[in-house]
Amino acid sequence: MKAYSDMTREELLSLREELLKQYKEEEAKGLKLNMARGKPGLSQLEIAMPMLDVMNSQSDMHTILGTDTRNYGDLDGIGECRRLMAQMIGVEKDNVIVGGNSSLNLMYDMVARSYSFGVRGSTPWCKLDKVKFLCPVPGYDRHFKITEQFGIEMINIPLSETGPDMDMVEEYVNNDPAVKGIWCVPKYSNPTGISYSDETVIRFAALKPAAEDFRIYWDNAYCVHHLYEDDRDEILNILDECKKAGNPDMVFIFASTSKISFPGSGVSVVASSIDNVQWILKLMGVQTIGHDKINQLRHVRFFKDIDGLMAHMKKHGELLRPKFEAVTDTLEKELTGLGIGSWVKPKGGYFISFDALPGCAKSIVSKCKELGVVLTGAGATYPYGKDPEDSNIRIAPTFPSTEEMKDAARVFVLCVKLASVEKLLEG
Repeated sequence: MKAYSDMTREELLSLREELLKQYKEEEAKGLKLNMARGKPGLSQLEIAMPMLDVMNSQSDMHTILGTDTRNYGDLDGIGECRRLMAQMIGVEKDNVIVGGNSSLNLMYDMVARSYSFGVRGSTPWCKLDKVKFLCPVPGYDRHFKITEQFGIEMINIPLSETGPDMDMVEEYVNNDPAVKGIWCVPKYSNPTGISYSDETVIRFAALKPAAEDFRIYWDNAYCVHHLYEDDRDEILNILDECKKAGNPDMVFIFASTSKISFPGSGVSVVASSIDNVQWILKLMGVQTIGHDKINQLRHVRFFKDIDGLMAHMKKHGELLRPKFEAVTDTLEKELTGLGIGSWVKPKGGYFISFDALPGCAKSIVSKCKELGVVLTGAGATYPYGKDPEDSNIRIAPTFPSTEEMKDAARVFVLCVKLASVEKLLEG
């Protein structure tokens, strides 16, 4: 295929006419597909339905240690659920607090308590003139919304195939005491699908923060979300590496079963050093008497152990793989060699990240919407919703069916081609 940038103006005009004709044909089909968020598809929800049958009014509601899950107690979560979640993220049970259905809630609370009360004796952020967070980009929009809501200045850090630009991270963290945290999705990153290299994790653990209350917000949301059984990404254990580097308190790890069991009623987890856990529990004890222990017990009785959870994740992979491949196969077939976009074929996670020609993302998203395919808003993967290149688009293939994803991918590449031609003609 001939690269669009090598075409003459006459060739581009002719191509635009052909693409506009295809656009009108797609418009007449009246598609209605929504890929704005990374929601599990209906088939994924169905495989968790037997969880609702493992407990009923006749069930023994006690934990192994005898706690009655119908009553108060176990602020940090029931022991067997803490153990299961600890195994999922690769830490010890004593490093874990189990929360409600949303890890985002735990992240928000962590920022809020740091803002209001400070981190283990440090000055509350609300009393400081300036608080900054580093934000690897493209990244997770909901992370950025949290820090934006608290008025925290966000700094873009470019994300490569091995992780954030660690030279920039080290420069900011080690020299600026106003830098209090960094958002990270280290495995099958949202939205790029990349996983941090060993060197990146080791360099994170070896940071020498200018601020005593600096913390890494390690959102390991996709730690067990593999698409391929025989081709998986694995990353180093950040908590272990921080201990080795003499920084045991520097990381907060987050995860949940939101995309494993039910998004609306899963369980979440925050893990850190023992000292950090005790500090969190002291503040949590004022905020809540405890989270839903019956739901925690339900999860343990359904999965039984980490092997049961991983067997369940294999089912998720089998359901998601054809949806992802419907997109990546179409991208490779239709756009390779045209010079109008780049993407990574992820091995896991929930998203595919697409980088269009600079100045084209908003146009592509708008055109897709006109054809009935709703994508995450252009710019959402950057702090303040501002992509300086207007280039990145997050594709969420999980909720529609495989056949619908084939339709959506066809529409997407058409809109990429048309928006790219129009941009080149402007020049």
